[in-house]
Amino acid sequence: MHTTDAVHQTQFVLLNESTTPVLSRLSFHVSEPYAVTVAFRTERGRWIEWTFARELLVTGLDEPTGIGDVRIRPDLSEDEALLTLEIESPDGYASFELERADLEAFLESSYELVPLGAESEHFDIDGLIEEISNV
Repeated sequence: MHTTDAVHQTQFVLLNESTTPVLSRLSFHVSEPYAVTVAFRTERGRWIEWTFARELLVTGLDEPTGIGDVRIRPDLSEDEALLTLEIESPDGYASFELERADLEAFLESSYELVPLGAESEHFDIDGLIEEISNV
């Protein structure tokens, strides 16, 4: 499921209450210890990606969270085994149903690489400053 520096998990999710599943991929990289990326495969075979705080996924397991473009709502689904991920942008709105067990397994794998609370030990602040300075 993971290499030494990243965790990837692919699963099918339901988009906007559709009956046709959409292929999605969650990713976590040690080099970006505070963030996760969720990607969705489009009909044309391209991937649309959103990056947001790993903490959103952690909190979203138990309670509604997120006030920006990405929100996680365990309370929107009638099935306790599912969580709703809402994504909003100027281009539109989408909601996806995710399997709670898949999300928990993904997070557990990410904790093996970078435990919760230890993110700062893996964050390369000097590299970030250099990257920003070279723009």
